[in-house]
Amino acid sequence: MSSITQWLLDPRIHDYLAIVKGARNGFVYGVKVRFPHALIMAILFGRGDWRSRFLVIYKATKQHAFNLAKFVSLYKTLLLLQRKANGGKQRSADTFVAGLLGGYVVFGDRSAVNEQIVLYVVSRVIASFMPRAGSPYSKAPAGASGSVVKPIPPDPRYFSVFAALSWGAVMWLFQHRGEAIQPGMFNSMTYLYRDSEVWTDLRTLLWHNT
Repeated sequence: MSSITQWLLDPRIHDYLAIVKGARNGFVYGVKVRFPHALIMAILFGRGDWRSRFLVIYKATKQHAFNLAKFVSLYKTLLLLQRKANGGKQRSADTFVAGLLGGYVVFGDRSAVNEQIVLYVVSRVIASFMPRAGSPYSKAPAGASGSVVKPIPPDPRYFSVFAALSWGAVMWLFQHRGEAIQPGMFNSMTYLYRDSEVWTDLRTLLWHNT
């Protein structure tokens, strides 16, 4: 084992290197998630020439990747500071406090990317209150090898009600309070439900949206 590997595996600096790797993983995950999404949105709804569209893709991907990197590193840093202040022990509320402060600092500024990320998170938080089914998912999440916690899917009966209420509410909002819907979703719903009401010939009916 090389001296560098020994240093990297030293338990005394594990928590500090975990912050570095957390930032790395946040950046990589942000690129993987945002780039294909931004590319598809630029193809479907983008305006202007392709140079300006690619600039939008680049900016959105950069912001998503750097914000996730900043949040993960800040979250882990805050956890470490709280643990050190408590004699090396982590308290239950530490994760909430770290997430609260990290969320305010990193995602508190309203932007299209931040809004999408926060809405993604809040939808998962709300869904977590649904009663769970009796058995966990068959596979642990990627990267969770050795973890004793596995996600349990929602009870199908409650999920059916949750899905119905969600779709009923969003369709009502789209029709009567469209200004309250997140712009990306509003564009998608416009493409699906309003643009499909308009055509001029067979081409614009089946091949090309008007």
